[in-house]
Order: sequence, then structure tokens, then C-alpha cells
Amino acid sequence: MCGIVGYVGGQSALDVVIAGLKRLEYRGYDSAGVAVLADGGLAAAKKAGKLVNLEKELVSRPLPAGSTGIGHTRWATHGGPTDANAHPHLDNAGRVAVVHNGIIENFAALRAELAERGHALRSETDTEVVAHLLAECHSATGDLAEAMRQVCRRLEGAFTLVAVDADEPDVVVGARRNSPLVVGVGEGEAFLASDVAAFIDHTRSAIELGQDQVVEVRRDAVTVTDFEGAPAEVRAYHVDWDASAAEKGGYDYFMLKEIAEQPRAVADTLLGRIDAAGSLTLDEIRIPATELREADKVVVVACGTAYHAGLIAKYAVEHWARIPCEVELASEFRYRDPILDHRTLVIAVSQSGETMDTLMALRHAREQGARVLAVCNTNGSTIPRESDAVLYTHAGPEVAVASTKAFLTQLVACYLLALYLAQVRGAKWGDEVRAVIRDLAGIAEEVERVLETMEPVRELARSLAAKNTVLFLGRHVGYPVALEGALKLKELAYMHAEGFAAGELKHGPIALIEPGVPVVVVVPSPRGRSLLHDKIVSNIQEIRARGALTIVIAEEGDESVVPYADHLVRVPATPVLLQPMVSTVPLQVFACELATARGNEVDQPRNLAKSVTVE
Repeated sequence: MCGIVGYVGGQSALDVVIAGLKRLEYRGYDSAGVAVLADGGLAAAKKAGKLVNLEKELVSRPLPAGSTGIGHTRWATHGGPTDANAHPHLDNAGRVAVVHNGIIENFAALRAELAERGHALRSETDTEVVAHLLAECHSATGDLAEAMRQVCRRLEGAFTLVAVDADEPDVVVGARRNSPLVVGVGEGEAFLASDVAAFIDHTRSAIELGQDQVVEVRRDAVTVTDFEGAPAEVRAYHVDWDASAAEKGGYDYFMLKEIAEQPRAVADTLLGRIDAAGSLTLDEIRIPATELREADKVVVVACGTAYHAGLIAKYAVEHWARIPCEVELASEFRYRDPILDHRTLVIAVSQSGETMDTLMALRHAREQGARVLAVCNTNGSTIPRESDAVLYTHAGPEVAVASTKAFLTQLVACYLLALYLAQVRGAKWGDEVRAVIRDLAGIAEEVERVLETMEPVRELARSLAAKNTVLFLGRHVGYPVALEGALKLKELAYMHAEGFAAGELKHGPIALIEPGVPVVVVVPSPRGRSLLHDKIVSNIQEIRARGALTIVIAEEGDESVVPYADHLVRVPATPVLLQPMVSTVPLQVFACELATARGNEVDQPRNLAKSVTVE
């Protein structure tokens, strides 16, 4: 969600911070601001809207040069996206500046308390109370890190805080609870950021911060404690991608680049999964095989696109591992009192590893005694750290808000996990597991083939730019694909789009069919699931008879759909459970092109953020 950057070193802090904020624009935001320590004081600037508005402000009203500073891109929660509500927020004396990601739940009580003591708060935000509290505590302690610890002990909710104080010009202090913050360590300089992308131009040496920790960074030192002041253990790691991986690489949009990167990302996620003995091996599976064999239920928790990956995982887990599997929206999971115990395996799927709804579902599951395994793309993020095991995808950085390559690699990871469970539980022989792995290994090439044939899909999307509604139908693993196709269109084209299980068509959705309504149908293979195939062909005939414009996604060689398809999109024939790997790709291209034709911002759709780090 919000982007945070802090810097102390020998460079121009303003230049470093602005460059870092630009790398975090993909997270989604509606205002931006910076603060710099210079000449014994603190200077700040902030503007509603995009970073370009802030940059114009800095041209007309330059800040003094300094080597310590903080910056922020805000996605509004408390208070609208105005100049006054933009971060940083300052205390009344203008000596302390703070930026914040998250929600402070008890801010109203704290605000009333501050007002009684004579503080004048100028914004509608929950964040501003922190600046005033820090100023009070710093006056008493003379130590910004200690002031931060004292303030954090009073705060309720989820937050990342980064602050500077004019009385300590060579220090930046940060704190985190349930919201991401990472340290970058360079030569004679240090960084704080909500994402390593903010400082990847300067260093690839990073330190992950744990829950309820405060960090103090200086040019040549990093000190981490818990909220009580006790020294905290941290883990240093190396970022294995460089700045060029987060650039557009000649594409008009990051999303186009990331769609094109999917074959490589899929292949990378499969690398090294078979050991010398020929068995499937995964990343940090710290759950004993004996416990996995005794598990009597799998529950997948996820949000958005990751939830759709979980729906497909259900088919794979139940078919290959022969264990019941439920899929839950993480935002609803803990509020319905789910039945969990030590024999439940919970799989938490999150690209960023910081999705707050999923993180809270994970914590609830662990409190009930369940084991938790994370599927994640971001090394060192909170969800993997708090899980019993982790299976990393290797999608690389995904900048566009609408997820593409993260989705396909989540599918690969879920397939691998289902096969691993089948292996340890004895539901499949080793040669059967390896046969599926070989099928998966061939998928990257098939995705590449799909991408090479997408120009007709782009032409179709452009022709439908004036439509108000697109419906999606699917059966079996094609149903989650239909849901994902509809979600992409909602996110990017800002139009009504719904995905339905095709078998439910006559139970209500067919009432939406009228002449000219485009309906995308994901057709299952006629091989192995011929009954399902025949039923969905009947569905296509039903909607076409009522005037629908039928857009049919079917595998090569399936001729039975040809008479009923106004537009036919071919995908390679694959094993039934793996078809989403190829049938999803045309829907990604379709949504991206239709959004472009409608003049929308593809990489940063309105009202959305890349990582949702508040509930």
C-alpha cells in the first residue's frame, strides 16, 4: 500500500528519497511528501496527487540540501487525499517528522488527550498523533529511538513508522507492527523502506525486521530492539535481483512486461525441485513428514488473485493427495470461528507476504494449533517468517498492481505442494510425481506459444472497448480461471465483469444474457473430462441462442466448439489440472488491451494498491 523511504548517508537525501518513491509508485497512492534535515532544522513538502505534483512543488519551493530525509506515498484511509493529510506529519514545533503505513486504531483517544495538553493537530489523519507523541517523548528522553519505543507501546493497530528529529540530524528511526519495513545497508549510508525496490539502485544488502521492533539507522550502524528496548535478533539477506528487473524493459507498461516474463518465471519456480534420489523437494518445509501424513484437512487462505490460485489448488490437493481441502477468503476466515486443530494444514498464499487479511488469518490458525505453510514471492516478508514452512515462488519483482506472473507461479507452487503432500502421504508413487513434474516443466514453453498468438485477442479487446459488461463462464478448474478473468477486467477496465460456474447458468445468471453481451467461455478439454466438455458446449449454445457474443477459449484440436464460437482463442492441449496455466494468459492480455483502449492507467488502476497491508 503506502510507500515509505528513509535515508541517512553522504548523498542528497532528497534525491535518494524521491527516486525511491518513484520505484514504489506501483503500490498505489494518492499523495506524496518528503522531509529533509538541514542546517539544524527540518523542511518538508507534500502534495495531493501523483509524485509529479510534489516535484513541481519542489521546483517552485526548493528544500535545503541535506543528507538525512524521509518520504512517503500515501493511500488514504483516515482523511481524504489532500495536501494537509499527506505525509510527512510534523509536531507543532516543526522539529519532528513522521511517515506511516497502516492504521492506528486508538488514534481518536490519543488525539483527544493531545488536544487537552494544548497540541494543535492540523490534519484528519491518525498519523499526526504520532508526530506529537514523539515530540513529547523526545523532549523527555533526548533519544528518538527510545521515544519511538515509548510511543509504540501506546499504539493499537497495524503500523510502520519512520521518523526524523531535527535534534538528531544523523539518525532515522523506524518501527513495525503487522506492516512491512526493511533496512538497506550500504557503504557509509543506510536506508529504510517498505520495499527493497526503493533502495536497489544503491545496495542489495538488506535486513528484515521482525514483529514489534524498532530500528535506528545511522550512516555506519544499524541497531534493532524490541518495543521494550531489549536487543533483537535480525536476519541479513542479499536481494537477488537488480534495478533493471523493476524497469519496463521497452514495454509500454509493467503489466505487459510481466505477462511476457511468465514463461521464465514459471520455469524458475520449478528449478531444483527434484533431489538426487528423484524425490520432490521444496524450500523451507519445516513441518515433519509424520505431521503431514496425519493431517486430515487442508485449508487455503488468500485474497484476490491469490484466492483464485487457491481455488485451483483445491482440485490438485484433493485429486493428487486425496485429502479434503477448503478454500477461504482470508478477510472472512477468522470471523466465522473456523474449525481448526493440530491436524489441520493451513496454506497462506500471498505475493507480497504482507497481505494483512492473510496475515491475520495465519495468526488465528496458529493460535488454534494448526500448522501453516506459506506460498510467497517475497523473501523475508512477514507471512513466510511467521509460518511453519514456506514455498517460495520465483516470479521476481511484480510492479503492476494487477497480478499476472505472480498468479501463474502461485499455481505452480500449489501444484508442487499438492504433489509433495501426495508423495509424503503415499497417495502417489515417485514415478507418478515425476511424470506430473515433467508435464509442468513443459508448461513454460506452452505459455510462450500462447503469447505468440495474442494479436487477435488484442484486436478483439479493442473492438469491445465501448461495451459495459463482459461475463465469464468456466467449469472445473476453468471456473476459477473465469473468476480471475473477470477480476482482471474489473481492476483494469473499470467495467462490470462477473465470473460464473457454467453449471449455474440456468440458476440465475442466464437472465443477464441479452443481444451483444460478450461472454468468455473457458472450455475444459474433451480428453478425460468429456462429460464436462459436452455440458459446457451446451451452455455456449444456450447463450448464443439468446444473442450473446461468444468468445471461446478451447484447446487445440477441439473442433466441437467451432460452430458456436463468434471468436475462438486456441490454447495448447495440456493435462486437465494444468489447463489454467495456459487459459489464463489470453484473459490477462484481453484485460490489459481493453483497459488501454479505454484510456485507463494499466499499471496503477484507480483506488487499488499492490499490497493491501491494512484490514
